[in-house]
Amino acid sequence: MADKFQFAIDRGGTFTDIWARCPGGRVKVMKLLSVDPKNYPDAPREGIRRIMEEVGGRALPPDEPIDSAQIDWIRMGTTVATNALLERKGERMALAITKGFRDLLHIGNQARPNIFDLEIVAPDQLYEEVIEVEERVVFQQDRCEIKKACPIVTGTTGEKLEVWRSVDVSQLRQDLQRLLDRGIRSLAVVLLHSYTFADHEQEVGRVAKEMGFHQVSLSSDVMPMVRVVPRGYTACADAYLTPCIKNYVAGFASGFQGGVQGTRVLFMQSDGGLTPVDKFNGSRAILSGPAGGVVGYALTTYKKESNLPVIGFDMGGTSTDVSRYAGHYEHVFETTTAGVTIQAPQLDINTVAAGGGSMLFFRAGLFVVGPESAGADPGPTCYMKGGPLTITDANLCLGRILPDYFPKIFGRTQDKPLDEKSTRKAFQKLTREVNEFLLHQHSTESHQPMTEEEIAMGFIRVANETMCRPIRALTQARGHDTSRHVLACFGGAGGQHACAIARSLGMTQVYVHRYAGILSAYGMALADVVHEAQEPCAGKYDQSSFAHLDSRIEYLSDVCSKELLKQGFDNKQVETQPFLHMRYDRTDCALMISSEGHPAGPGTCKYGDFRKAFQERYQTEFGFTIPDRPIIIDDIRMRGVGKTSVSLEESTAEFTEPPRVEKVTRCYFEDGHYNTNVYLLEDLGKGHVIEGPAIIMNGNSTILVEPACTASITANGDVKMKIGSGKLQEIGPELDAIQLSIFSNRFMSIAEQMGRVLQRTSISTNIKERLDFSCAMFGPDGGLVANAPHIPVHLGAMQETVQYQLRELGSSIQDGDVILSNHPQAGGSHLPDLTVITPVFYHNVPRPVFFVASRGHHADIGGITPGSMPPHSKSIHEEGAVFKSFMLVKGGVFMEEEVTAALMEPGRYPGSSGTRNLHDNLSDLKAQVAANQKGIRLINELIDEYGLDVVQAYMGHIQTNAEIAVQEMLREIARKTKQKTGQSRLTAEEFMDDGSKISLDVEIDEGKGTGMIDFSGTSFEVHGNCNAPRAVTLSALIYCLRCMVGHDVPLNQGCLKPVKAIIPTGSILDPSENAAVVGGNVLTSQRIVDVILKAFGACAASQGCMNNITFGDEAFGHYETVAGGAGAGATWDGRSGVHSHMTNTRITDVEILERRYPVIVKRFHLNPRTGGRGQHNGGDGVIREYLFRKQLTLSILTERRVFKPYGLDGGEPGHLGKNLMYYADGRIVNLGSKTSVDCQAGDVFLLQTPGGGGYGTQESADSIDEDEGRRKRRKVDVPSSVVGRGSVYEYKRTQESA
Repeated sequence: MADKFQFAIDRGGTFTDIWARCPGGRVKVMKLLSVDPKNYPDAPREGIRRIMEEVGGRALPPDEPIDSAQIDWIRMGTTVATNALLERKGERMALAITKGFRDLLHIGNQARPNIFDLEIVAPDQLYEEVIEVEERVVFQQDRCEIKKACPIVTGTTGEKLEVWRSVDVSQLRQDLQRLLDRGIRSLAVVLLHSYTFADHEQEVGRVAKEMGFHQVSLSSDVMPMVRVVPRGYTACADAYLTPCIKNYVAGFASGFQGGVQGTRVLFMQSDGGLTPVDKFNGSRAILSGPAGGVVGYALTTYKKESNLPVIGFDMGGTSTDVSRYAGHYEHVFETTTAGVTIQAPQLDINTVAAGGGSMLFFRAGLFVVGPESAGADPGPTCYMKGGPLTITDANLCLGRILPDYFPKIFGRTQDKPLDEKSTRKAFQKLTREVNEFLLHQHSTESHQPMTEEEIAMGFIRVANETMCRPIRALTQARGHDTSRHVLACFGGAGGQHACAIARSLGMTQVYVHRYAGILSAYGMALADVVHEAQEPCAGKYDQSSFAHLDSRIEYLSDVCSKELLKQGFDNKQVETQPFLHMRYDRTDCALMISSEGHPAGPGTCKYGDFRKAFQERYQTEFGFTIPDRPIIIDDIRMRGVGKTSVSLEESTAEFTEPPRVEKVTRCYFEDGHYNTNVYLLEDLGKGHVIEGPAIIMNGNSTILVEPACTASITANGDVKMKIGSGKLQEIGPELDAIQLSIFSNRFMSIAEQMGRVLQRTSISTNIKERLDFSCAMFGPDGGLVANAPHIPVHLGAMQETVQYQLRELGSSIQDGDVILSNHPQAGGSHLPDLTVITPVFYHNVPRPVFFVASRGHHADIGGITPGSMPPHSKSIHEEGAVFKSFMLVKGGVFMEEEVTAALMEPGRYPGSSGTRNLHDNLSDLKAQVAANQKGIRLINELIDEYGLDVVQAYMGHIQTNAEIAVQEMLREIARKTKQKTGQSRLTAEEFMDDGSKISLDVEIDEGKGTGMIDFSGTSFEVHGNCNAPRAVTLSALIYCLRCMVGHDVPLNQGCLKPVKAIIPTGSILDPSENAAVVGGNVLTSQRIVDVILKAFGACAASQGCMNNITFGDEAFGHYETVAGGAGAGATWDGRSGVHSHMTNTRITDVEILERRYPVIVKRFHLNPRTGGRGQHNGGDGVIREYLFRKQLTLSILTERRVFKPYGLDGGEPGHLGKNLMYYADGRIVNLGSKTSVDCQAGDVFLLQTPGGGGYGTQESADSIDEDEGRRKRRKVDVPSSVVGRGSVYEYKRTQESA
């Protein structure tokens, strides 16, 4: 309404941004500190007051309520929920969960967040108390042989369930009363299979509300999707955050006369849609603020100045948000924020740990940016609060930030300008350190000292490359060309980096909206109101299900339409769009599919051709389809949109005279200083064209127009930049510390992009969905250069494989050849890990200039048991197909007939079979070949850009850098060891359950920074499968070195250069050619880590096992590994119920497991006090209990059933694991650590996993007061690190938990 105020507000963590359209159409913007209690109680309300006061021309006292009758609408995004989650300041709440699963959300998917942290730090759970609800429902299965007289019910998916136990209401009331007595009034209810059968949850909720709970969040209401763990986290987040939001809204409304009755108050949700204040809840509020920015750039950039899709680039103080828009919003339906997995529609906003406050480090010759951030306090050095050097300081040093245009709010008294003097002083100190280091790496004649500006510029370039990597990943993961996008830049710091980022990505256009500094607020003014409804489904997409689908879609559409009509929209303004969550049968890779652009026709449901839409999307994202495979629908989702029809177009005057230059300053660019004109955006209009270098000031935001770039002002007053190529910098083979960091990123990016191709084009669950693979590039000598991801058991192992081929095949390797290998003697880990190696030839160079390789875990390659992981193998031929130097591709021809014969070869051995899944094997091998081809193309492009001599030289420099990092670590360890023991020799030994000894003797030369790692004295090869290939031993060694270094270093050949590893041939760590090795990869590897960390005194032993469990029959097989306790360290307690060291595999969700297989998980929780006691306690193991519903074969492959996980420094050992079978006839049998048994229906297998060892004596623990104990458990002197989010981050987490 033209005669009333309209406000769009983004309440961020630091600033609150306000866009207001005033009566008469005038627009005002404002920026306030979000928290300033001395001046106002609430920033959004204060902004509204100030604008209404200014426009109205009469005083509005701050302590009097505002007249809301003058306000048409208020739209707001807020970080209230996010901040409460990050700071753990939500509502006190409890969790009610099915009995037997009290620790399920603590265990989660059992993967640790950072694979190289010995101290496993996971955020606290949101709930304060847990009550277990006596109830249980299970799926009815035709193959179930347990006959039970019980009620049969039908779930919302149409599936039948058996009610094995109804809710014990009497016990429930007692437990709920106990919570009320403790002052807890908020409850999350999470019962197994409630997504399809919600009756039990509803009963618990009804009782809880009757008894006085104010907030009850049922998981079946919050998000009715299969998988109890993420659904449980989401329900907890809702119970934890919704009361906070209600309290904030009530406080906000209290500042208006009569509240906000009669004013439309809408809040932005994580999915980019607005919702009425009374429907705004915690689980959908996490991305409330950032979502506004996505809407803002999407609706102001896409198809405005170009038809290209748009990449959103929002660079703030602590991090950068990256997203994509191509005509529709890209959503994800499960992502992790602050350690909590949220299962709800959210815009795919990817957070990168690089922002203005990202800290700068120079480590062992490498320029490093982040992930640690200086935050707002102390902030960068230039804030004058004793903070570290950051990206902001680097830009200030280079003249790209102009203090005169920033508010004077810095220093202890918060009234000083940015302090350039302090920044320069800090850079002078850093410059001396860098030059001293480089002087020792060069001869005196060749070393040219670096200037402060060169070093600051170097950090900017490294930061830019850090931010480019997720943008490449976001686009290429879905089959898009990164260069064919427009970069839409907003946020406080983005304009300083936009030109360089775009150039690096091959983009030619950058778009900066005039409201770039407050674009999230502006986006809320543009956004529509959204209401969603969703329900689970379990049907196939075929003719027989169309009638059911149509009726359910119609019902959900009606639900959404009625809700929006109730909010005041008319029928013309309401649109509904159905989505089906679809996947191919026997895969887990589901896509949320709209039928837009695929109208209904014969053989489709009436709402569109979802099959065609699914197949097209699958083809785009993954490069293939599976035509004969049924398509399953997991969920039906309806998105209802109430179009707000807000038109906010504003035009600027057209100018014919040249733009006014505000001043001229000096800026440093890659080739030196330039005189740089400074302009004010408010003085510019349509027709103005500005040649770079230039700076355009937009309020407090700086837009840097780099040399060879041109900025023009659009009709709406926005800035459009055309990106030129810039001057090519001459790079020579000599070591340049800045280029070292750039090349480190480029090499890793090549390995990552290879992985994306492999994931997209593979077909098996292991590779496509569990991401159990690694990709790597190697030098001409086979030495590892870069490896991604960092799966511990793959670290460095592929190098042994490539170097074996060079020794065996030598000069016979030709262009067009691809080699397949998996044999332990040829650098293999275990047989299912197939390595595909391709030489990289360049132009007329006769020998390979590099090698690329990909290693993927194939689900089956034959052998005596399905899954190719037999617990009782005695020979390698019982474990599957064997390849040493097999030509998979010869002269460009894929040798399908020959590799098929080789994969079927194990069938020749008695009791053994050829591969049971040939189709997937061949498809995944072709995907590995394709991934390698991607690597070859990227390497050749890099050589074209820099020259072969330069690229190979930096390959060597990167390896040398890793060598230096390990040398520094070894010197530090030698010093500490001498202080403690008087010598630099370390020894340790450990025993496997069969009595085999792993012996280690370490001798460190402190002066040289080298070490001898000697495993002499280790037991002989065993007549079983716990023999570890030499490559696995080296992987364990690299893993331990990286953990002890304590920060990121390039994990390549250089890591092992300072270390001489002596591994006795014929021992359990380097067995003979035909020795069985499957247990060596999954068990002995853990014990090697135990003995290395024991020798170095790094921490107590973790569970030392992966607890490999396989069950199945002739129709199916299921394999999983199970968590245990982590070892304690000198300053931390071990984490309970988590995977450690050489594995980080996620466990299948209980609901998925019980839906697919004839098994019931009776219990899955921590096993209390199984961690060793000490000054710091070891983590507890877990109990996992399986009830078999039909005759099956169970195989177990475990360790630490005889020798306990050791404690250190007087700490007690962790408890042993145990494998017990409770037979239906009443017998209880200890199965031992490794066996295979037949089970009958009704038999129960009880798995107890080992605990971790304790550290220090309990007497020491008793002497520490509680506060000191908390301090000691916390990481010391580590500034806040930014935790990523979004699909790119989730992909990385999944890779590292393969």
